[in-house]
Amino acid sequence: MSQTALLFPGQASQYVAMGKDLYDAFPRAKELYDRANQVLGTDIARLSFEGPAEELVQTVNTQPAIFVHSCIAWDLARERGLDASLAAGHSLGEYSALYAAGVLSFDDGLTAVKNRAQFMQDACERNPSTMAAVLGLGFDQVVDVCKRASAKGVVVAANYNAANQVAISGDHAGIEEATNLAKEAGAKRVVPLAVGGAFHSPLMEPSPERLKDVLDNLTFNKGQIPVVLNVTAKPTTDANEIKQRLIDQLTAPVLWYPTMQFMADAGIERAVELGPKKVLLGLTKNVLKDVELLSVDTVADVEALESVVAGTSS
Repeated sequence: MSQTALLFPGQASQYVAMGKDLYDAFPRAKELYDRANQVLGTDIARLSFEGPAEELVQTVNTQPAIFVHSCIAWDLARERGLDASLAAGHSLGEYSALYAAGVLSFDDGLTAVKNRAQFMQDACERNPSTMAAVLGLGFDQVVDVCKRASAKGVVVAANYNAANQVAISGDHAGIEEATNLAKEAGAKRVVPLAVGGAFHSPLMEPSPERLKDVLDNLTFNKGQIPVVLNVTAKPTTDANEIKQRLIDQLTAPVLWYPTMQFMADAGIERAVELGPKKVLLGLTKNVLKDVELLSVDTVADVEALESVVAGTSS
């Protein structure tokens, strides 16, 4: 078996009509959408398939929609013989990775995501805030910029996405000051992000404590494969550590670039993104060089994967 890593996307990967062709083509997809509607008490299938986009993009809807789609993509890939040695997910995507690793059941994972999304949206409404992508500076440089900008407001490095792409998160005054300082430090661009608020920052309080209360009532199993965690960029199968890191993740930076560096060092030969769009493959290709990159989003992707897996096993 080739060394295969599973990658699961996070918020902002959603699009109207996501999952519709899978629902129409595969009984497992219909089964999970129907189950999700029951767990959520809302028609997430209809919202995913039909929108409107303005409703789908809301945090409380986006996160469950992406989680369900990603879980379906994994189940369909597994049914067709895909095996994996590692998994990781970007922010929200970590929950999909935990489902794939057998740490969380579908129902428990979706329950966690439903509450996480609500807590994060509540925090955004309580603390008006935003995010921006800094292009052209390294992580340490951005951390320094944020420290200096903190004299004007709250701002931290939130997502270490690539060697020269770091998202910052904070209140509007902090982001504005950090934007100016980043440009002075040599950033090529600072791009405002269309998000609901300052994810992975102190402005997400009191979401961690609220999430802990939810997670304490769910079942966490030892991972069947290691999951490389956002907060540490290190693999683990330990259920207790995973639960704690999910709580930490709400206010800590997502170490995605170090996660990809770990996978490169681990000898990963194939990376498969499971869920809507191909955002993570775009971030991955410059780190996982000479690695086979695949995605599972649509029926066509499932059919293509089936051929690849069959070819590998023959």
